[in-house]
Amino acid sequence: MEKSKDKVDYSLITLLLLLFVTSCIAIYTAQEFGQYKGNFLFRQVTWYLVGFVMVLGVMYLDSEQILRLNWFIYSFSLIVLIALILAPESIAREINGAKSWFQLPGIGSLQPAEFTKISLIICLSYLVQKHHEKHIVKTLQTDLFLLLKMGAATVLPIILIMRQPDLGTSLVLMCIFIGVLFVSGISWKIIGVIFTFVSLATALIFYLVFLHPEIIKAMGFATYQLGRIYAWIDPESYKSGDGFNLTKALLAIGSGGVNGYKGGGVYVPEAHTDFIFSVISSKYGFIGSSILITIYFLLISHMVKLALEVKNSSESYLCAGVIAMIFFHVFENIGMNIGLVPITGIPLPFISYGGSSLIGNMLAVGLIFSISYRKRKYMFD
Repeated sequence: MEKSKDKVDYSLITLLLLLFVTSCIAIYTAQEFGQYKGNFLFRQVTWYLVGFVMVLGVMYLDSEQILRLNWFIYSFSLIVLIALILAPESIAREINGAKSWFQLPGIGSLQPAEFTKISLIICLSYLVQKHHEKHIVKTLQTDLFLLLKMGAATVLPIILIMRQPDLGTSLVLMCIFIGVLFVSGISWKIIGVIFTFVSLATALIFYLVFLHPEIIKAMGFATYQLGRIYAWIDPESYKSGDGFNLTKALLAIGSGGVNGYKGGGVYVPEAHTDFIFSVISSKYGFIGSSILITIYFLLISHMVKLALEVKNSSESYLCAGVIAMIFFHVFENIGMNIGLVPITGIPLPFISYGGSSLIGNMLAVGLIFSISYRKRKYMFD
């Protein structure tokens, strides 16, 4: 019988510990700017400890037990999102134009949308697994039916999250949908049509943003979201307004050079959260930021390897959802710091300060640990 210690994924543990150390160093450095009062480093360490405990809890549940709780988890996440919309200002006030957090005594801010990501990963995995068990023979009709079910499960939380409004999290949910869609077994012809439609829709939205912004506002987009797009295209022209954060981030990253800037550093707003990558790049230069990106590469490639090795298809779907979530977070956050994509307020996973974000990511990694812990090797693999 295989020993339990031999089933523990030490590679994944090592990568998590490296991210933990990097987060502590980065947050400690970011606190030098003094934008906010409070010891964020101590809070981050506390949330990490809570996160590791939750990883252990999830790890000892197998994928079948997790998927069995699917509808309870998914329904509960929707109920909490509805409660957030209806909650009074005393426990859910607007912050930076968005009503996205509960203010809980003794705990602090709690963002329900972070946990919705995990519930969607589980829900989509369950839907795909049960669909294939019921429909052994694949046809165009069965593929479209599966696509409809996956789309409905994704759209419901997106509608509620856009009411906050929170475009960044909505994009993450869409990326999770795409990640699971790729491995769902749906015909590539259908997937090709979907991506063609999405590309055209994206082009249309950018056309409306620049030529008919009133239509975009009528669709529910906030004025500040449009400002972020304009500032992304031409940050220098908006550096005193919507482009302020981006221009500061670019200046900080540029000041880091190869080995890092040894002076006082460039002030960056939200240095301990959304723009923590610019702090790392400024203090530790190209070398430091490259090491962080390498850690992320190893983390994602490790999860991809696991997804290809597992024999249970539902576990592959869970892995795909987690991979898509973490990859999009990394790409979007680093991309917005360097001006590659518009600013959306998405944190850098495992590095940015934030209890809800960190716990959500740790729960996602807990799913990976659970799958890795129960992975079996066969003689002629």
